[in-house]
Amino acid sequence: MPKAHLHTHLESTVRPATIRDLGGEPPVQDRPFIGFREFADQRATVRALLRDYEHFRRIAEEFCQDEAAQGVRYAEVTFTAAAHGERLGDPDMPLEGVVEGLAIGAERYGIQTRVILDHSRRRSAERLWRSLKLAARHPQVIAIGLAGDEAYPAAPFAEVLQAAREAGLHLVHHAGETAGPASVWEVLTVGHAERIGHGIRVLEDPDLVAELRRRRLPLEVCPSSNVLLGLVPSLAEHPLPRLVEAGLMVTLNTDGETSLAAEYERAREIFGCGDAELADLARASVEASFAPAEVKAQVNAEIGHWLSG
Repeated sequence: MPKAHLHTHLESTVRPATIRDLGGEPPVQDRPFIGFREFADQRATVRALLRDYEHFRRIAEEFCQDEAAQGVRYAEVTFTAAAHGERLGDPDMPLEGVVEGLAIGAERYGIQTRVILDHSRRRSAERLWRSLKLAARHPQVIAIGLAGDEAYPAAPFAEVLQAAREAGLHLVHHAGETAGPASVWEVLTVGHAERIGHGIRVLEDPDLVAELRRRRLPLEVCPSSNVLLGLVPSLAEHPLPRLVEAGLMVTLNTDGETSLAAEYERAREIFGCGDAELADLARASVEASFAPAEVKAQVNAEIGHWLSG
């Protein structure tokens, strides 16, 4: 089925074979993580393998190939460019490699992509300012946003987020995943959020549900990732069906922890979604994306052809 993908972290999509080629050992996670810190530490081990321009170019091109093979026509991929730049002593190189890899992938595999630069809430506002400067130099970057442990507030980043908004960048933040509804309210106010990354705990606050429904503000829901992080006991207990029933705009995503095709298949098998419901999820992802209008129209038409076929 043609679809869009809005919430996936590039560093979490690196192929096992590529990890081995870079001198690492692919992580094997056969149980939920013991807290967010264990998850972050495992992902940091993979990120540390990325050391030069060719590494970043390669993982971006491979991302395009893997996404296109699943029917993804348009993807907004999240990348922690400033952190890599600090680690490697070259602020621009990691993002330049990713941008080139995505351009090559677009030409070879027929997928369109844009980049979201994320920022750990644990890190300084100065680093986020550096992400904003990076974004200004690369038109492929369409958004920035806060990620990481939601125990850290969004308020310290208010000034730079306002500057990003004034510069014409979109704002998308992780919230309502490891923390409750208050984290979502904060990114709506302080962070001017246009989409919520995860947002699975919004049902705890009826007023918040009503506000999100009024704004038709999308949730980027990643069921398998939520189970892997131990935030939901099982896929069968995941709140996605209840979020849809509440009239919220729900998009289906992976967080980089699985394939999007597999996530749609799980929606069919576990949540009982038929073709029409799967097509609704796909259309919601297209509508919620920051893709140009002509791209949205094309992908929606393809979804319609899939459904009628």
